[in-house]
Amino acid sequence: MLKPRVMFLVVFTALVGLVVAPVQIHPVLAIAALICIAVGAGASGALNMWYDADIDARMARTASRPLPQGALTANEALTFGSVLGIGSVLCLGLMANWVAAGLLAFTIGFYVFVYTMWLKRSTPQNIVIGGAAGALPPMIGWAAATGTVSLESFVLFLIIFMWTPPHFWALALIRSADYERAGVPMLPVTHGGDETRRQILIYSIILVPLGMVPSVIGLGGSLYTVVAAVFGAFFLVLAFDCYRQREGEAAERAAKNLFAYSILYLFVLFAALLVEHGFGFAGGLGPRIWT
Repeated sequence: MLKPRVMFLVVFTALVGLVVAPVQIHPVLAIAALICIAVGAGASGALNMWYDADIDARMARTASRPLPQGALTANEALTFGSVLGIGSVLCLGLMANWVAAGLLAFTIGFYVFVYTMWLKRSTPQNIVIGGAAGALPPMIGWAAATGTVSLESFVLFLIIFMWTPPHFWALALIRSADYERAGVPMLPVTHGGDETRRQILIYSIILVPLGMVPSVIGLGGSLYTVVAAVFGAFFLVLAFDCYRQREGEAAERAAKNLFAYSILYLFVLFAALLVEHGFGFAGGLGPRIWT
């Protein structure tokens, strides 16, 4: 119910936002903040499953989730997600600060009410606009440490925000029949595979230079610069291959390759920041949480 695989990337990017912030935070508070963010992300996933139970039952990828399988009732899922969501926000506010708690509350609310209940079923731009929820964790981590948001945390938000469309549209190309059967207006269903591939390439061309911005503003050091450049170049190669391959097994393989690589790309980018700041390799700063 908590979508642990999705939660892992959310918590990891939040950890990076917390570590790269220019304020040291006590390790116990840092761990507590990350647990609150994880629980809040899990609550979003549970509430998403509660509302989308009808869609999930019609899609092969999601038919084995607890609600379609009858492992939980709708009321149990709603109560579970609501209690975790409210509890995570209150605990983060009491243990860290209310700026971070407010951002977490906004993230949960945006994902449930704006994306799940409105955008997902009404527009092919659901992933683009709804991606804001998945892009906020590094800002929440930053706010948990500093009590504020900043340009640096906003850049991390933008990287994830621009990464989301090519990542999910590559998956949508593979699962377009599933989405069509469930009545979800994903871009491949409403505009076809060719337009989806074109949009993937456009967003990828914007994403890769954006991934270099942390080096420009001093957030990323030499390690990050090299990692962002090399992995960004491979991202563009795979995005172009996905754009070029239009039919048959080659097209499906290209979409699968881009989808899998996109996860690695985001993870490695944020891991480079974590290594530089966490182990004191960025601008001579001392270790953060590791102290």
